[in-house]
Amino acid sequence: MTSTDPFAAIADPHRRHLLEELRRAPKTVSELAAGLPISRPAVSQHLKALLDCNLVTVSASGTRRIYSVNKRGFDKMNLWLDQFWS
Repeated sequence: MTSTDPFAAIADPHRRHLLEELRRAPKTVSELAAGLPISRPAVSQHLKALLDCNLVTVSASGTRRIYSVNKRGFDKMNLWLDQFWS
């Protein structure tokens, strides 16, 4: 079963690292895997979890899949968090 809870998704340190990398610029799985001590398939699984909760998007460029941060997904999280300081 896949969780769509963005807070659960960002609890994983590898996923937070991926988001930090994607915050700087859109990247492919290979580019993201180069900075982590985990396999490329593991990076793909982490990206799927981030996709499932709308924190990243993916687009095709030829045969490459380019991942980027999904601002809308973070907007929803921010709305929820902001209620505690409003």
